[in-house]
Amino acid sequence: MRRVSGAFKRLRYWGPLVLWMAVIFWASADSGSGRRGSRLLGPILRWLMPQASPQRLDEVLFLIRKAAHVSEYAVLAWLAWRTFLAMQTASEAPARPWRAAAGAWGLAVIYAISDEWHQTFVPTRVGTPWDVLIDAGGAVLGLVLAWAFWRGRARRPGTTEGSAGGAAGTEPLGKI
Repeated sequence: MRRVSGAFKRLRYWGPLVLWMAVIFWASADSGSGRRGSRLLGPILRWLMPQASPQRLDEVLFLIRKAAHVSEYAVLAWLAWRTFLAMQTASEAPARPWRAAAGAWGLAVIYAISDEWHQTFVPTRVGTPWDVLIDAGGAVLGLVLAWAFWRGRARRPGTTEGSAGGAAGTEPLGKI
């Protein structure tokens, strides 16, 4: 059986995180603008809600865009937490999931700030502090869900209480 290199293990954790950050960056460009999204979602919403007024459709589109903020930063925080937790377990010290969660939330908020700043340079976008708050809330939601999943896996028979080994894909980086 072939052993997996440490570089491959690191790529397993850092790769999805960096890729997701690139997806967010791409979506914050003109390709993710409300005007472009409306061209795609508008006809679908008009078909699903034929009696809705244009104002009501705009409200629904607004809510969909804000839900996208929440979900994209929930995923970002979960991926960052997973990576940071794996880095902790690779250091031979006991895993500290709260420390990993704090780092993941901090990364998500800093990235949200930079994302909104990036949008100020895109003619069809507007960066707002309110969106940073929505993104930060999404990061909290992602971490709460990740924590619940991790705790549930850690309590299963055959795993030790609080262990991160195998839970949420966080086996130690340096062990394999």
